[in-house]
Amino acid sequence: MTLFLAICTGIGLALAVGLRPFLPALLAGVLASADAGIDFDGTDVSFLEEPGFLLALVIGVIVLVVLERRRDAEQLSRGPLGAAVAGIGLGLGALLFGGALADEGYAFWPGLIGGIACAALASAAARAVFGNTRRRLDDEAASALPVYAEGVGLLLAALSVFVPPVSLLALTFFGWLLLQQRRRAGQKYAGLRILR
Repeated sequence: MTLFLAICTGIGLALAVGLRPFLPALLAGVLASADAGIDFDGTDVSFLEEPGFLLALVIGVIVLVVLERRRDAEQLSRGPLGAAVAGIGLGLGALLFGGALADEGYAFWPGLIGGIACAALASAAARAVFGNTRRRLDDEAASALPVYAEGVGLLLAALSVFVPPVSLLALTFFGWLLLQQRRRAGQKYAGLRILR
C-alpha cells in the first residue's frame, strides 16, 4: 500500500509543478523540511528541502511574476521563456516523483520517468486550456490566469501529499483536458478544409 501512495504522491507533485513549477515545489520542500506528510532526508533529493534550494524557488516565483507583468503572457508562454519554465517543471516533476518514491524506500529512478511524463501532461494541458481561454478574455481578466494556475498547482501539491489518491483523479482530468483541446483543434481544421 505504501508504494501505491508514494506513486500517487509523486504523480500529484509532478502534475502540480507541470502547471506552475515554483510554488508547488516550494510547498513540497517546506512540507518536507517540516516532515509533514513527506520527507526527503536521506534520499538522493534531500536538497529539495534545504533552505538554499527553497530560496532559489522563491526567487524563481518572483522573477516569473515580474516577467509576466511586464510582457504579454501569451507571447511569454510560447517563447523561449515559456519553454524554459516548462523545462524547469519537467525537471522538478522528475525530482519530486523520484523523491516521493525514495521517501518510502523505493527506487528513485522510476520516478524520474514518471515525473517527466506527468509534468509534461500537465504542462501541455495547461498551455492548451489557458492559451484558448486567454484569447477569449480581455487583458485584465487574462492577467489573472497565472494566479489561478498557481492556486490549482498549490492545491494539487497539498492534496497529493496529504490525500495521495486524489492525484489519480487529477491525472485523469489533465488527460481528458488535453484530449478535448486536441479534438477541438482537429474539428477547427477539419472545418477549414471543408470550406475550401
